[in-house]
Amino acid sequence: MLRELLIHMRRRWYLYLPLGAIWTLAAVRVLVDPVPRVPLLFNVTPSLPYTVAVVQYGSRQIGRGDYVIYACQGQAAMLFPGLAGQPFFKRVSGVAGDRVQVVDRRVFVNGADAGQAKRYAAASKLPLEPIADAVIPPQYFYMQGSSPDSFDSRYRITGLVRADDIIAVVRPLF
Repeated sequence: MLRELLIHMRRRWYLYLPLGAIWTLAAVRVLVDPVPRVPLLFNVTPSLPYTVAVVQYGSRQIGRGDYVIYACQGQAAMLFPGLAGQPFFKRVSGVAGDRVQVVDRRVFVNGADAGQAKRYAAASKLPLEPIADAVIPPQYFYMQGSSPDSFDSRYRITGLVRADDIIAVVRPLF
């Protein structure tokens, strides 16, 4: 049976070669480096309203309103190991010195509405606690998506993002 399979694969190498390359690249992405290193970002989540963006790697000052890709770390990555290092695409809506406040699960950054913290995660039904009131410390950022279901800094489990976890700045195209 194995011999027949190998003969079949050798005769149809043109089908198996691309398939093998795709599986190899997928394995490298999942097991070695979850962050794609390409100049374009294709967003397929409803977290932000942009589908295609240009990725700008390298150090750059990050400010409020910038769009970034960052590696998921912290409590969320510990609770869900598959999230560790996974890239998230969000907008910076809070920087060092900004005040984060929570009133009845509604989160505010410097008085600006940053969204309602949901009680449960949509897919897993995991209970979600809102982020605690705080002043954002140096080298940390408050990340925000535009969707009510965005898994962003509204939640204690994701929290503030360290500057070291930011992978790139992103310029949305459309």
